[in-house]
Order: sequence, then structure tokens, then C-alpha cells
Amino acid sequence: MRTPASIAGHPIHPMLVPIAIGGFVISFAADIMRLASGNTSPWDMLAYYTMIAGIIGALAAAVPGLIDLLSFPAGGPMRKYALMHMGINLTVVALYACNAFLRHGDMRAFNLPFTLSVVAVGLLLVSGWLGGAMVFGAGAGVAEEARK
Repeated sequence: MRTPASIAGHPIHPMLVPIAIGGFVISFAADIMRLASGNTSPWDMLAYYTMIAGIIGALAAAVPGLIDLLSFPAGGPMRKYALMHMGINLTVVALYACNAFLRHGDMRAFNLPFTLSVVAVGLLLVSGWLGGAMVFGAGAGVAEEARK
């Protein structure tokens, strides 16, 4: 099932998603390195700026994702998965936006922001599974001739 948000037959949403995922996961990894090393520098700055990159990447991926979602038939299973996927991703972005706001005032703020990161990364895993189910299970964004 081809989606309207594509370039030369290639869906745009999956091209942009790695930017968001990478930013969020690297941010989380920097927090873990901070915990493991006991040093705030450079881990707090790395966590903050990769988090910002993840938020920007997620917002960029959301536009073609929404276009794709609107192309799925109403009431169908693909629309249901896409709505869950979108809802979880919006929650992840909101958690990271709050996280970045908390860190912006004090780059050494850690306990609540780290907790938000743990929850957001857990939700990101669920959302990624749903996205994978749409692509690999139902063929979202995959041309029919490629599925054969």
C-alpha cells in the first residue's frame, strides 16, 4: 500500500524517524553514562542537545506520518494502528519537551528528567513495534509490486 507522502515511491516518514529515535536514544545513553561515571560533564550537555535534535526530528517525521495516516481507510486496522502509533509518539515528544524544559533552566537537573526519559524510551519501543507491524505486517508504505 503506497502512501501519499513519498519521494519517487519511497515513503518519507520512515526516512525521518531515525533522526528522532537516534536523538532520544543517544540522550538516554548520555544519561546512563552520567549515572555510571558520576560526572555531569559532558553527559548533561550531550543529553540535552540530542534530546532537542530528537524533538525536531520527531516533529519533521510527524508531518508525512499524518499525511500517511489520513490516507488509510477509516475504520480499518491500519488506521487503528496508525492512531495508536501517533498518540504514543505525541506523548513521547511531549515528555521530551517537558524534559528539555526542565533541563534548560538547570542543566544539572536529573532525577525527574531521567525518569521522563525512561518512560519516553519505553513508549518509543512500543510505538516502534506498532510502526513495524504496520510496515512489515500490513505493508504500509510498501508498493504492491515490491511485496510480491
